[in-house]
Amino acid sequence: MRKTFFGVKLRVLREQNGMTQAGLARVLQLSPSYVNQLENNERPLSVQVLLRLQSALGVDLQFFSEDVEALQLAQLREVAAESTQLGGVPQAELLALAQQMPAASQLLLGLHRRAVYAEQRLAHLGVAGPEPQDEVRDFFQARQNHIDELDRAAERLSARLGSTDSAALLAPQLEAHLLGVHQVQVRTLPGEAARRFEPEQRLLFLPDALGPGQHAFQLATQLAALEAGGMIDRLVASGGFSAEAARLAGTGLASYFAGALLLPYGRFLAAAQQLRHDVVLLARRFGVSVETVCHRLSTLQRREARGVPFVFVRVDRAGHISKRQSATSFTFPRCGGSCPLWNVYDAFAQPGRVVTQIAQMPDGRRYLWFAHCEPRTTGGHGSPMRQFSIGLGCELRHATQLVYSQGLDLGDAAPATPIGPGCRSCAREGCPQRAFPVPGRRVDVHEHVAPHRALG
Repeated sequence: MRKTFFGVKLRVLREQNGMTQAGLARVLQLSPSYVNQLENNERPLSVQVLLRLQSALGVDLQFFSEDVEALQLAQLREVAAESTQLGGVPQAELLALAQQMPAASQLLLGLHRRAVYAEQRLAHLGVAGPEPQDEVRDFFQARQNHIDELDRAAERLSARLGSTDSAALLAPQLEAHLLGVHQVQVRTLPGEAARRFEPEQRLLFLPDALGPGQHAFQLATQLAALEAGGMIDRLVASGGFSAEAARLAGTGLASYFAGALLLPYGRFLAAAQQLRHDVVLLARRFGVSVETVCHRLSTLQRREARGVPFVFVRVDRAGHISKRQSATSFTFPRCGGSCPLWNVYDAFAQPGRVVTQIAQMPDGRRYLWFAHCEPRTTGGHGSPMRQFSIGLGCELRHATQLVYSQGLDLGDAAPATPIGPGCRSCAREGCPQRAFPVPGRRVDVHEHVAPHRALG
């Protein structure tokens, strides 16, 4: 842990527990003057003091997490970059705000989101509230992409069904469970576009073209509604969503349960660590797609058994981000394209292979990224191909746990590709791929701004 000052956070924690500085000093076995120095940022908060806080007050160390601080700092930088009419905010002030006043930072970020939503309503005229997908993404982001109660419920159901890692073998067990416990029969029909449940007839219709992993996932999604519906409803109610966002959140939470049922936490985490997070081998072992494996890897943040904190993203060749989840400080652009120097776009040129990249964000944080593209047809002859690139990234300090770090120089002096959150909010100057001026910088009318390359 680097030397870090958390004076305001410590003071907030003390006041929440109704304690004086002298009382906190007694609990932590420190002198009152030492506690006073901690609260006034005259001393850094040491690991030993953090452990005493956890032992004496039951404090979740995530409260003092540097990742949470870095995430807020990245979001504050994005807000400052978008608010250039205010003259900009010095980086030192943004850092102090993220470090010392997390609640105030969260309030500011919330106000900014409301302002963005209001602009979207004006721009689209037909939208009666915030963009639903952004509401749902914020909900998952605030929970580090891990919904503990749903995860544990899915793992308990998996244990009752019996231990099998194969989705093909699990599917008959799920069908038998649906029939025996819920009196639901499963029918496959040609031409069915999506899962369809008829509650009065107790019939579940699934497309006949689904692969074994997809078939099992659809069965698990229906079980989410039948066995965890009340839990999902409570989670949705806690999010304060608009009507459309509530529907999307319910769908997302049901999919989360399904993924956790097919890839139960304990067994999947053990397999990921054993195989060093080789997504192709994990997909083969569990009989699911690489996309399902990557998405599940990004959710393994159970407090007592955390996995590698990953960023998960799915993009198309045009640069649209259709799925994005993060258990790290990495942030995505809310509007505009993503960075063309990102290796998730290189994967389109090498389908079926895993492409790696060491990348550095403008704040100096370095990531190991690996991306995979596996085209799939959606129908018969002449049908368009379904093609996405799936990317997974983690901070470089976790890279040795990944098979994809083999042969890469992970040292501080190792070359890294400078990427950013997207040209509209990236403050990196001198980038050959910049499509828009640096935020807040006046551009001469004769100055040339390089266009983006053609993605893919």
